[in-house]
Parts: sequence; C-alpha cells; structure tokens
Amino acid sequence: MLKLLSAGGAGYAALAGMMFLLQGALLYHPDIGRESRRTPRDVGLDYETVWLTTEDKVRIEAWFVPAPAARGVVLLAHGNAGSIAYRVDYAPLFHRLGFSLLLLEYRGYGRSEGKPSEEGTYADARAAWRHLVTERGFPAERIVLAGESLGGAVAARLAAEQRPAALVLASSFVSVPELAAELYPWLPARWLARYRYDTLEAVERVSCPVMIAHSREDEIVPFHHGERLFAAAKGAKAFLELAGGHNGGFLYTRDGWQVELGRFLDRHVPRSAARAGSP
Repeated sequence: MLKLLSAGGAGYAALAGMMFLLQGALLYHPDIGRESRRTPRDVGLDYETVWLTTEDKVRIEAWFVPAPAARGVVLLAHGNAGSIAYRVDYAPLFHRLGFSLLLLEYRGYGRSEGKPSEEGTYADARAAWRHLVTERGFPAERIVLAGESLGGAVAARLAAEQRPAALVLASSFVSVPELAAELYPWLPARWLARYRYDTLEAVERVSCPVMIAHSREDEIVPFHHGERLFAAAKGAKAFLELAGGHNGGFLYTRDGWQVELGRFLDRHVPRSAARAGSP
C-alpha cells in the first residue's frame, strides 16, 4: 500500500510538473490554421497589410480594413488559437457599423516574428495602438478596443493603460489562474499558473464604457466569468448574452447581436461626431 501511495504521489507530482513546464504549449496555439490564406477580400472588403515594430523590437503583422468616412476604428485582439485569417468575418460587422478595423496578429502567430508570451502580447497591442494614433490619426476617443477569449485580457489591459472610446469583450475569462482551477480541479492549478492574463483586475481599472458578451453554453469559459467581468466594470456598461459554444458564439455570427453592439457603439461613439482617421 505504501508503495502504491508513493507511486501515485510521484505520478501526481510529475503531472503537476509537466503542467507547470508546458503551460506555454497549452495556452498558445499559433499553428492552428497557419496555412489559411483567407483575407478580408474573401468577404468583399479591401485591406492593407501593416508591419509594426514593438517596443522590444519584434516585427508583427496587422491588417487594416478601412471603412468609408469611418467614425472610428476597432482594434481587435483575437483568442489564443489561429490567426487573423480566422477573424476576417469581424470586418463586415464593423464595416456596417461605420468602423474601420485593425486585426492584430500576435508575435509568433501568422507571419509575425517572435514567440508568444504574456508581456509580449501586451506589447503587441501597444504597438497597434501607437500605429492607430500616430500613423492613422485616430484620436483615443475614436478607438474601440475589442478582444475575444484570451484577447479580452489583452484588450482590457490596453484599455486600462489608455482611454479608448469603449471596450468590448467576447467570451473572456476572469484570469488564467481562475480558469485553470476550473478546468483542472484535480491539480493546484491556481498556484501552478505562470501566466496571469488578469482581465478582472484590468476591467476594474478601466474608465471607458464596457460591453461584455458571453454565452451560457460556453464549454471552455463558464458564463459566470462574463458575469464577474460585467460586475467589475464601474462606469457605463452593457451585457450581451450570446448563444453557442466557446468557438461558435462570437459577435459576427448573428444579426441580432450586431443590432445590440450597434446600439452600444452609437451611445458611446456617435455617428454624428466628426469623422477621423480616414486612411
């Protein structure tokens, strides 16, 4: 019995050690769909490839999709799997709402240089923000930050550092340690986590209007994460209940959700305001 307990303890420790060491591979999935050649032109929109250099000298890719007489621009930070080629369906949504779109590719994803890391993704988002402000001429009050899943943490962190027009989070989690504790209840995951991506802490510091979108059917990030993020937002805010699983409930998939998102953006980035940042 003692030998069995000892072997079981050793196996458990080995599993915990593997989880600690391999977190990067579990969190980031840049190779999914890397071969995809889909672009905004596949949904009928022209676009421009933009190469950005981050503060730590990493060269990353982004796609800028202009809207005619745009009333603002959306900076989208995507989830942990796949590339911006998987997110081109956001472009028609925001185009119809009168917004240009900058699709940000993280380091190590798509054709971007480098290797993904938490601080790296934050730096990537800051580089995209600088590009929109300094190169495109968009004032902060015309920039909407949007993030899906892991990208929600990236967008929220940037929103806490800057003062954008609004923040939109789709299917985002409270933090990596909180989510890991729910996904791996048999492990001390909260203490093993080397990544934070603390969306909740960032949302608590955000001063702009916030929209949270989440599905009760989300099998990866439970619905209560969205509820907690919504409760943490201190100013003007809205909650949009999605339908479908984690990878099927994003904002571009239903016309009704476009209506609700449009109403939110109309309140905080009015169409009647002066146009800015035209390409």
